[in-house]
Amino acid sequence: MTELNWAVEQIRVGDADLVVERAGQGPLVLLLHEELGCPGTTEWQVELAKNHTLIQVHHPGFSRTESVQWISSMRDLACFYAWFLREQKLTPTAVIGFSLGGWIAAEMAANDPSLFSKITLVGAAGIQPPVGEILDLYMITADEYLRRSVIDPTATAEFGSLYGIEQTPEQYEAFEEARAETARLAWKPYMFNQSLPNLLEAVANVPTLIIWGEKDQIVPFSVGERYRAAIPGSELLTISGAGHRPEIEQKEEFLKAVKGFLG
Repeated sequence: MTELNWAVEQIRVGDADLVVERAGQGPLVLLLHEELGCPGTTEWQVELAKNHTLIQVHHPGFSRTESVQWISSMRDLACFYAWFLREQKLTPTAVIGFSLGGWIAAEMAANDPSLFSKITLVGAAGIQPPVGEILDLYMITADEYLRRSVIDPTATAEFGSLYGIEQTPEQYEAFEEARAETARLAWKPYMFNQSLPNLLEAVANVPTLIIWGEKDQIVPFSVGERYRAAIPGSELLTISGAGHRPEIEQKEEFLKAVKGFLG
């Protein structure tokens, strides 16, 4: 298992105790995890932490942070995180959001672009696909959803260490909690906000990098193209030989792009 010395704390935000992990040194980078929760420490995080301070939050209702009942939509969650960043005097910060976490970052930026210095969206949900459909997390098991998120699980070195060849009872419970909370926040319409593309024009002055695996089976590539069209001046990078998880499928290319973008 990949190691990184995370300092874990609970930070009070309103009536909620948010679980926050910190590691590394240098300029801040906020990490927003996907719809199945935080997978654990990855090799790319270890590399990035050599020159950046990573702040990884655990979304309310996703195992480590207790659910917050008044947060009933993705926009609520985005406002909650904006509240956290302002209270902790962390703005403006760079952000990297994955899948559902990318959607959160986009909602935050659309509401208040001054929160961020740079935005990286990786296979982000949040926009209705012009072509294709976002894979339904509830039509298949969490295990099958995970396997479809990469081109070839057996050829992806970190897949087994992050998600387990055989799920433990603890992993199964964590995945089910995450699926339940994702349904509560993003069920209807499923995994997108109809108004988001229109609001993203406000993000014109924030450098934005959009990263997509060329064979993403979870969120269609057309969503990446729509993000590129919606955010003025943004760049769309396609990573070949990757599905929904380019950060572990093509780690070196992903890291090169992110390091170059963050500077």
